[in-house]
Amino acid sequence: MKPTQDRPVFRFAPSPNGYLHLGHALSAFENQMRARVAGGRLLLRIEDIDQARATAALEAALIEDLDWLGILFETPVFRQSEHFADYQAMLDRLIAMGLAYPAFLTRGEVRRLVAAHEAEGRSWPRDPDGAPLYPATDRLRGEGERRALLASGKRHAWRFDMAAAVARVGRPLSWREERDGRVVDIPADPEAWGDVVLSRSDAPSSYHLSVVTDDAAQAVTHVVRGLDLYHATAIHRLLQELLGLDAPVYHHHRLILGPDGRKLSKSNGDTALRQLRAEGRSRADIRVLCGI
Repeated sequence: MKPTQDRPVFRFAPSPNGYLHLGHALSAFENQMRARVAGGRLLLRIEDIDQARATAALEAALIEDLDWLGILFETPVFRQSEHFADYQAMLDRLIAMGLAYPAFLTRGEVRRLVAAHEAEGRSWPRDPDGAPLYPATDRLRGEGERRALLASGKRHAWRFDMAAAVARVGRPLSWREERDGRVVDIPADPEAWGDVVLSRSDAPSSYHLSVVTDDAAQAVTHVVRGLDLYHATAIHRLLQELLGLDAPVYHHHRLILGPDGRKLSKSNGDTALRQLRAEGRSRADIRVLCGI
């Protein structure tokens, strides 16, 4: 169905790299509920950009679980793997604007730099998730050295020159967050994240670049997702501003935490919805477990 602008557009965007768990169910229910209240449309996006982990079998299981939950989406389904050229086009625009640079340091090299710095009793700046910011080494390389490294075939990522990007916009940014039935402006601080990855040698796009590209392509007006992505919205607003993309209204819902207090994760093997189904749990049980 061709996107229209006369109705709000919501989307649920899971990754088929594991089975859905209660956290995914909560997000799907939240999107469905808000779309119904707003008289809006609900779309499904399959975030399968990680081709090493995403599989057709896991995608089929994901859709089966959503059908069992009673979450209905418009078709056709949007798959990131069908839009790699779109992400490359956005990256090319940022490179042409002088806002992205090739980054050659490996994760091991970054860890050693950070460890050596902190061993001297000095703190290394960290992002809102607690990860060390990327060193300035690659950003400060001369153009000749960059060209030589690229010509040598050395593996690299492309990173966002955050300070240059913020300076290019030249004014404070904010995003619109829906809270308790009203929309408030939240100041955006993208520089807190440092020079984030835009694409890697093993993936055509980062989450940050693909999510703003996809939301624009699907004409999404309302993004409903977990609180774990709240602060990252600052990066998305900066990219939207630079690339001339419309900014949705955001709502970041609570997370379902495990017994140890951390958010649920497929990679940590948290209980999958299909396991709960096999144990005899009903759709109503899942809603109760989600606190709905």
